[in-house]
Amino acid sequence: MFSKAHYLLQLRFLVSASNRQFCTGSASKVAATCSTICPNQAETQREIGIESPRNSSEVFKKWGCTENDLLNIFSRQPSLRKARVNLLLSKLELLSSLGITSSDLVKMINCSSRFFSYRINNCFHERLEFFRTLFGSGEVLRKTIVRNPSFLTYDLHNKIKPVIACYEEMGVSGNEFTAMLLWKPTMIPRTSFNEEKMEFIKKTGVSKGSKMYKYVVVLIGISRVETMQAKVANLEKKFGCSEDEVWSLIGRSPHILTVSVDKVEKNMTFIVDTMKLSPKLVLHNPFLLYCNWETTLKPRFLLAEKLKEMELQPQITRSNMMWALQMKESKFLTMFVICHPEDVVTELLEFYKNAKCVKQLAETSKKAVIRFPF
Repeated sequence: MFSKAHYLLQLRFLVSASNRQFCTGSASKVAATCSTICPNQAETQREIGIESPRNSSEVFKKWGCTENDLLNIFSRQPSLRKARVNLLLSKLELLSSLGITSSDLVKMINCSSRFFSYRINNCFHERLEFFRTLFGSGEVLRKTIVRNPSFLTYDLHNKIKPVIACYEEMGVSGNEFTAMLLWKPTMIPRTSFNEEKMEFIKKTGVSKGSKMYKYVVVLIGISRVETMQAKVANLEKKFGCSEDEVWSLIGRSPHILTVSVDKVEKNMTFIVDTMKLSPKLVLHNPFLLYCNWETTLKPRFLLAEKLKEMELQPQITRSNMMWALQMKESKFLTMFVICHPEDVVTELLEFYKNAKCVKQLAETSKKAVIRFPF
């Protein structure tokens, strides 16, 4: 019989032997690893380290951005100067797969300065597959993302798909939907429909087969009920017509919903008080509400009065006033100004320029404010 001490001694010897074997094996593996890496891979890694960008500026430059691009990017989002290189590279690689260029990138950061702080890599490939099916064209998808970079951050299942399904149910789908998304890039997060909005769509009297239908549905979908009610009430007051007539006008020219109440007030006051035209004329010529008062409506009307005063031909009369107001600037000047003798042309151009001077003076006092471009 062996004593307990004998068994304990034997056990200690076995453990000690196994530890020595483990250490020897590990050391040999480490030595082997070092001998494998050091001659070849270490030198390669040092070379890669030299070529790899060290900061965000170098990352953007390697991606094709110019010094001017960098100035725009960092002025819009200064925190990108200290962005982590590996995270920045991973996001740029994802954007490269969408065909985004350096010039596109500048536009995107200008639109959404915090774009690179979002987690665009979450479910990215699932989103990409869905978007490619939705748009049917990589180029259309690229344009949509450039116009609204946040499109890559919307919740696919809880936001994007429900909104698309809602528009499809209302008859706006396929190419029509993608066209509207390019026109109004932020329509997905802004869209909501309720009974009041559905009633508004009915009041316009626009059928699903009409070219205006998709514009009516989208503009009503992204607008607040209170805002639309205020605009309709203002148009009723200014035109002196019924609510039904106003909604009928919106059905024919839905872009009126994008015109501010202040702009309508300003244009209508000038049309009625200065031009002495009937307010109901706008029901048949809604472009009068879109006209820029400073650069088109006011100076062209004043020039018409000047031509009448100087008894020059051709003149801008009531019969051709609407036509003259819709002309492009170059055609308007050719038709009514440049056709005269040189001394008269000089006088008319000076008068026309002075008629616009209020706008020019106002622009010099404006502060530079970066706004969402759509």
